[in-house]
Amino acid sequence: METMALLEKEMVENLLPQKFPFVMVDTMHFYSETSLVSALEIQSDNIFVSNRIFLEAGLIEHMAQSVALHTGYQYFLKNEIAPTGYIGSIKEIEIKKLPNVNDIIQSEVTILQEFAGITLVDIVTTLNNEEIARGQMKTVLAK
Repeated sequence: METMALLEKEMVENLLPQKFPFVMVDTMHFYSETSLVSALEIQSDNIFVSNRIFLEAGLIEHMAQSVALHTGYQYFLKNEIAPTGYIGSIKEIEIKKLPNVNDIIQSEVTILQEFAGITLVDIVTTLNNEEIARGQMKTVLAK
């Protein structure tokens, strides 16, 4: 199933286990069973902003929450409550550039493998169509 429906902040927050001030995704632009495109407009009061720069930890958390949003939306479509997920591992994260306050970053999550509640994903984060970060994560759903 594929949807182009734009989900904005309130709906996205309902699909994520994280709550304010720890939400690092505010829009979903695209969803399919094997991918998702999410975004975040970086605000000056974001807990990962220092000297008007969005820090590495914020980028990694944005990437992880993009994966969580894919899972949350998948369960939403089935009218089920999404289980809590955890980062099992982070592999080969490369951060090329840090965005600033008011920048809008976008992440594309691609599901590489999914088995028994363990999901391996590839994530690419861009700013103005320029790749600023990439990596792989393995997430695990709580049983």
